[in-house]
Amino acid sequence: MLGLSPTFLFLLSLPLTALSQANLTDGDTDTCNPAHNGLATGTLQYNSDCNATTWCSGGSCIAKGCRRDEFPLGYPTGDNQKKKKDIPLPDKCNTSQFCPDEGSECIDKIQVGQPCQLDRDDSCVGPDNFQQLRDNTGHGLNVNGSICLNFVCQFANITAGSQCEVENVGYVAYGVGNTEFVNVVSRDNCMVGLYCDSNTTVCIQQKDIGAGCNADKECSTYNCLPNQVCGKNLAESRHFGTWVYIVIGVGIFGGMIATLVLLFFIHGRKREDEREKRLQYWREQNAFRQNIMQMHETARASIFSTPGSGSRRSQLYGVTTEDSQVPMLQHAAPPPKSSGLRHYVAEDTASYEGGNENEHLVMRAPYTHDNKI
Repeated sequence: MLGLSPTFLFLLSLPLTALSQANLTDGDTDTCNPAHNGLATGTLQYNSDCNATTWCSGGSCIAKGCRRDEFPLGYPTGDNQKKKKDIPLPDKCNTSQFCPDEGSECIDKIQVGQPCQLDRDDSCVGPDNFQQLRDNTGHGLNVNGSICLNFVCQFANITAGSQCEVENVGYVAYGVGNTEFVNVVSRDNCMVGLYCDSNTTVCIQQKDIGAGCNADKECSTYNCLPNQVCGKNLAESRHFGTWVYIVIGVGIFGGMIATLVLLFFIHGRKREDEREKRLQYWREQNAFRQNIMQMHETARASIFSTPGSGSRRSQLYGVTTEDSQVPMLQHAAPPPKSSGLRHYVAEDTASYEGGNENEHLVMRAPYTHDNKI
């Protein structure tokens, strides 16, 4: 165990973080100050005077010699390669080496008890029984049974009831309304399923869901609720009962059927409205035609059918025989056929009204020039 406390080491790194905060990691520069290399305030991310594709070596920024990520920050990929200058992508290190935060070159992994960079568990050599000690929960407790704790490589192999070591690191986080608060991450070298109590520095079995807690590390799910009770794992998928799927299915099909029925009635109402409009139109047209026919009959009756009055031709020539009413053109062409539309109107009107007392006027032959004087 180390004699230096975690708080002292954290305060020791603050001057470096303050200097590195003013530097631009994505700027283009060829010179740098090694004293500015350090962890950024709040995020504790490595920072220097050089940009994302170079590192500071002896006052000069040179291209990085290794990378940790598959797609590291600052390197052009895809279509961006045409827009930016060609920057060679460094290689990733093999399993026996690691790439430090500055990205200088691949280095052999660090032995237990040697200094390491913050949270760089992957830089430490794993134990022989790493398969039993490695973290498979996805909470990032260790890498292959090794952990960089308080800037020193250690094995996460402390059993329950044994003395352990704790590392508490504070990160700046932001809440509602852009309010800042400190999120403390507590790590230890206990085996998976245990946690190191900060008061007694002894490894204790983690608690199940529903048990009381004061920190996330005390719960097996790493989720201590605001009411200080261990809750479910946030990464755990939620499963619903069969009745939920039945209700959803019935709701979907019920909504579809209700929509179809509603559309049917709406369209039916529109069809009825259109039919009523057409029927009213034909009734008006038929009424207009009947009025015209009545006017014609009245005029004809007043001229030809007045009692005691003869035809105009009889008065002129003194002929009052029956043949006087015969047209002058015996072989005149027959009157043209009536329009089919009139017969259609008469039939349509009869179908809607069940017959019309003036139907004989509709079916009557149209008035032609033969009837004129």
